[in-house]
Amino acid sequence: MIQQRKSAPSIGLALGSGASRGWAHIGVIKALSDLDIHPQVVCGCSIGALVAAAYVAGNLDKLEQWVRSLTRVELARYIELNLSLNGFVDIEKLHEFFLQCVCREDQSIEDSTAKFASVATDLETGREVWFTSGPLIDAVWASISLPGLFPPLQHQGRWLVDGGLVNPVPVSVCHALGADIVISVNLNGDIVGKHFIQKRNGQQNNGNHVMDRLSRAVNKYSPSLFNDEKEKTSPPGLFDAIAGSINIAQDRNTRSRLAGEPPDIMLSPKLSHIGLMEFYRAEAAIQEGKECVMRMLPEIRHVLGK
Repeated sequence: MIQQRKSAPSIGLALGSGASRGWAHIGVIKALSDLDIHPQVVCGCSIGALVAAAYVAGNLDKLEQWVRSLTRVELARYIELNLSLNGFVDIEKLHEFFLQCVCREDQSIEDSTAKFASVATDLETGREVWFTSGPLIDAVWASISLPGLFPPLQHQGRWLVDGGLVNPVPVSVCHALGADIVISVNLNGDIVGKHFIQKRNGQQNNGNHVMDRLSRAVNKYSPSLFNDEKEKTSPPGLFDAIAGSINIAQDRNTRSRLAGEPPDIMLSPKLSHIGLMEFYRAEAAIQEGKECVMRMLPEIRHVLGK
């Protein structure tokens, strides 16, 4: 009797939200590739959706080259200091970046090299919305639209915002798309409170100049809204408070979702030293992504049977 050979299990990769810390996803994907691990399902949320889209579009090398070359000055050019807008990011410049390093305007999800999905949030109902078909660039825009930085995206009669509000590490989406084994990347494992601890210890946040520009813009329109003094008794600045609040929300939401939908392999890069908007620190984030995979190599080999 001839026994049928079992097919290899389908591997899913769930790339989580985390703003500038998301460049660690690039390092994770590259390290997995070096181990001959190529996921058949790739799902992303927020910055994870952007990196996932570049990967399934065949543009990960372009994205890595661009983010490694990003400087503080160039990052500041993407900030539009106009409170009459629905966000602080220059959408036109960011769109050009997407077309150059992520995917073409006419590229569809169906044409991807692996099954792809991104997660967004319906602003009216709070429900999560999955993009599994249609224009790839729309799937990215919807998933990264963090309130305050980006305007919401209108799609099929709904206003959509950042998927990190509802499903920051989309393990469930990978399973729904057919993944047997899911590797997740949680960027929010060690972030709560670290920013303020560094400030109390006198450590400098290298990305403050960008946040200071935004804070000064807000104070220009409403000088009494926030106190920008550096005294210990003064409240945190505008974007320190926003960053801290986002960190808390992401951490609590991530813990809750992963407790109910645990992955088979959890990768948690140590990224608390990278601020929310320090997108120019790609080299450090990518390297930590690679090192995180190597730290988990015994578990990866055990689960995948490699």
